[in-house]
Amino acid sequence: MITRFIYTLVAAGLVGSSFAFADDAAEAGRHVLSRYQDAVVTVKLVVSFTITLGSNDRQSESKTEAVGTVIDSSGLTVISLSTIDPSSMMRGRTRSQQMELKIDCVVKDAKLMLPDGTEMAAEIVLRDKDLDVAYVLPIEKLAKPLIALDLVHAAKPQVLDEVICLNRLGKIADRAVAVSVERIDALVERPRPFYVLASGGSSGVGSPVFSLSGTPIGIILMRNALSEGEANATSVFSGIGGLGIMPIIVPAGDILEDAKQALEAKKPATEQPKQEPKQK
Repeated sequence: MITRFIYTLVAAGLVGSSFAFADDAAEAGRHVLSRYQDAVVTVKLVVSFTITLGSNDRQSESKTEAVGTVIDSSGLTVISLSTIDPSSMMRGRTRSQQMELKIDCVVKDAKLMLPDGTEMAAEIVLRDKDLDVAYVLPIEKLAKPLIALDLVHAAKPQVLDEVICLNRLGKIADRAVAVSVERIDALVERPRPFYVLASGGSSGVGSPVFSLSGTPIGIILMRNALSEGEANATSVFSGIGGLGIMPIIVPAGDILEDAKQALEAKKPATEQPKQEPKQK
């Protein structure tokens, strides 16, 4: 009888602890949501595709939306390159029966759509196929700075750590921000460090990930493990695993490194000093 009573107390203590941990994670998620929800935006794009199979060309145009994460108050936003350029995931071509499939993509129009519905003309200023990153920047200078992630001070989680993911839903859900509590499933060191979510990255490509303390960890992007020409028609029909791609968390430091170059690309060229008229 006494033993059963002790077991009951222990079990009650464990259950109470699990509820406490769950409440802590929920509170952390709500804090991240309130602080950074405006840093998760929608990027509206018009993309022109030219598909070449052997000697035959086919052109099409598509309107699409991508989840973007603002990483600088100037409006510099990160999206997954694969959402606008599927060739980046296939290294630009597949081969089958001596025919070469090539996909060329051109972004004809880009707009940043802010949480209040404001749309701003933007452009792709830099692409990184290795990281699956496209950097989007407003064409005109903003009237006021945007809420942005501070990638300089980033967190480095451990396996099974709980993390907070933000995602902006599509038009069907009025582009509301969704927040979820996930766990780190794996830490991969080579060829470059990245993190894998236990959920498989279902929170959405282009979405930011935070520690429970609210510090940014990185952004969910796609990793391509295939080399040039390795993809083929058979692998295309084998699903995402057959293509050798998977969603991962790219650490903030890698994103920040390219971000500096993206901002430099938009700076106006230094004006040449005026020459004084020569004396006669």
